[in-house]
Amino acid sequence: MVIRLSPLDRKLLRDLERLWAQALAIALVIASGVALLVMALTTVEALEDTTAAYYERYGFAEVFAEVTRAPERLTETVAQLEGVRTVETRISRLATLDLPGFDEPATARVVSLPERGELRLNRLVLRAGRLPEAGRAQEAILLENFAQAHGLGPGDHLSVILNGVRRDLRIVGLALAPEFVYVIAPGGLMPDETRFGVVWMGREALAAAFDMEQAFNEIHLSLLRGIDPQSVIAPLDDLLAEYGGVGAYGREDQLSNWFLQNEIAQQKNMASLLPAIFLAVSAFLTQMVMSRIVATERGEIGLLKAFGYSSIAVGWHYAKLVLAIALLGVVIGFVAGSWLGHFNTRLYGEFYRFPFLLYRPGAESYAIAALASLVAALGGSLGAMRRAAALPPAEAMRPPAPPVFRRTRLSGTAAALFLDEPSRMIARRIIRWPLRALASSFGVALSFAVLFLALQWTDAIDEIIEQTFFNAQHQDATLALVEKRAARSRYDLAALPGVLSVETALSVSGRVSKGPVSRRQAVMGVASDASLSPIHDIKRGAIAPPPDGLLISTTLAGVLDVEPGETVFLEVLEGRRPAAQVTVAGLFDSYIDAPLYMEAGVLSRFLGESPQVNLAQVRIDPANKKQFFQAVKKTPAISAVNFRSANITSFRQTVGETIYIFVSFFTVFACTLAFGVVYNSVRIALSERARELATLRVLGFTRLEIAYVLLGEIGVLTFVALPLGGAIGIALAWYLSRQFATELFRVPLVVEESTLGLAAVIIIATALACALLVRRRLDRLDLIAVLKTRE
Repeated sequence: MVIRLSPLDRKLLRDLERLWAQALAIALVIASGVALLVMALTTVEALEDTTAAYYERYGFAEVFAEVTRAPERLTETVAQLEGVRTVETRISRLATLDLPGFDEPATARVVSLPERGELRLNRLVLRAGRLPEAGRAQEAILLENFAQAHGLGPGDHLSVILNGVRRDLRIVGLALAPEFVYVIAPGGLMPDETRFGVVWMGREALAAAFDMEQAFNEIHLSLLRGIDPQSVIAPLDDLLAEYGGVGAYGREDQLSNWFLQNEIAQQKNMASLLPAIFLAVSAFLTQMVMSRIVATERGEIGLLKAFGYSSIAVGWHYAKLVLAIALLGVVIGFVAGSWLGHFNTRLYGEFYRFPFLLYRPGAESYAIAALASLVAALGGSLGAMRRAAALPPAEAMRPPAPPVFRRTRLSGTAAALFLDEPSRMIARRIIRWPLRALASSFGVALSFAVLFLALQWTDAIDEIIEQTFFNAQHQDATLALVEKRAARSRYDLAALPGVLSVETALSVSGRVSKGPVSRRQAVMGVASDASLSPIHDIKRGAIAPPPDGLLISTTLAGVLDVEPGETVFLEVLEGRRPAAQVTVAGLFDSYIDAPLYMEAGVLSRFLGESPQVNLAQVRIDPANKKQFFQAVKKTPAISAVNFRSANITSFRQTVGETIYIFVSFFTVFACTLAFGVVYNSVRIALSERARELATLRVLGFTRLEIAYVLLGEIGVLTFVALPLGGAIGIALAWYLSRQFATELFRVPLVVEESTLGLAAVIIIATALACALLVRRRLDRLDLIAVLKTRE
């Protein structure tokens, strides 16, 4: 079958062949925007699908509650609550591990498994080995990532200190669980697979160790379809209050799920902002190229209309040229975006330890990306297409009126006299077409802004680490106690070998609310003279707790819509569960979490108790670290240990490495953006000035001189673009820091001169690469062909 092309379609193919380099540069910019959008949308889709399937397949609970000790018979009463489908109780405690070949004391959450039958909720994903057999108290299952970090597997042994008694456990299996997608130690900020894990063992062994026969301290519920968790939480709290309940909460507040949902929300933010920058630049590029094409093809347009082609046909011809370029970009973007989306999803899969990944991007993500890119490209070229369609044949066949040149005020200045002739040519062209020059410079500025935006993230991570782990913390380790103890217990901790100084604090589970808005948040009671881990404001440094009332973070204050001097309702979710209106005494800024602080004595009075503590910050003598580690392992009152150095390492590994990968992606995209803008600007200038440059060559100008005339202009515009791009980049970074801010994590705006300089060097190098490509074409300029004129 022979396909017959119309004359306009044949012209379209010739135009694409002639403009292939410019078309490819534009297509790559479009492809960058499409790839970013596809990556973000498909990653969000994959994370949501994987999470939903994981939770459904392994029975992730919908309501969680903790108590001090409740009788097992209470289960039947809870099951009768309206909307409850399944109830499961268990014993869960923190314990210290003594691992072979690992000097530091590791911490684990030890969770009970039913002796007979299977878990109904939060079922295990067995990755290796088997489940413990009934009656074998020494058998246990280990969280897979923790086991791999220590090279442990089925058949290996480890020691665990349960309520002060050392027990040797034999690992019979490795597993994952939907409630432990994101695992952090008490007081930790990021997962640390070497120092905190999960151990599952038979319920009878745990019950005997902690005096919990026929009792439980955690209860989980699943609900009937359509039931609001809040309708079950209130009556559940009433039932558990007398047993030391600390407040039930829904799945959205479960720690692991909360971290995961925050990450998905940030991916959605990225999908709404960053691709828009690339698509906006693609619209600018198509407008720039199509305007020049229409201007240089006036005669052809006039001939087409003289031969009977309608204005609509001519306009559609140029629209097809834009669509062909855009479709090429869409195809490249689809391929790159699919790969990046799969790569990105795999990164999250490894980080969150999903047992499977469902990367099955639907047509909707690709349709959104394609539609957005096509609309941007057509929208950018709409003006040029309208001019081509509206151009009358008689006017089109006449050459355009030559520009009117006149002397400017700059002509007689000392600066103008100082410039040589080629430099004056560059200056005159920029001055006489300022809008065209500004448009080209603005395109380069946008690419510089995107590059700075990417590089700035590494500075932001360094700033978070500096403020959080160095300025705000001066302790070597944080010790969590099994239960609250009298304030004088600090002297017992100070007696541990290697301890140089100790500061204690009290942390209680609470809920703070104003009107209908409430948040579960730990309330920390700190001493007014705390120095190892004081309250830290990122602008003011260490600040003392107020003599009365609450000190809350600006993030939480924004959520609650509260100002200093106003009151909030504070409810402590443990002990006597006191609740009252409390004055907000002040605000402070932090980058991580949204903590609440009170002065230690004020918190004790609020609780109606004598001064007590359950946290200790300690400084350790480096020479006696090993003795300190051994002492902690043997101290049953200590439930968990968190080391500051380990937090820094974990933060850099989990956040830093991910950021560096994304910075690499965006560096490539920003260079593509710069290449597309600079290359198209220079190629268009070459096509417009080919006759002028050839004339200069005939008059005796050297190749280097005419290259300077052509490329010097884009060099000037590139250098002008750098400060403009820096300003745009700072503005984008500020906006992005606001968009990406969550209650968990805030990204600061950090502007380092070195980062601006690195971004400038990369953009200049990209512009030089474009210049070298065009210089080769300029050197091969056919002087005779260019100087031919039509009579």
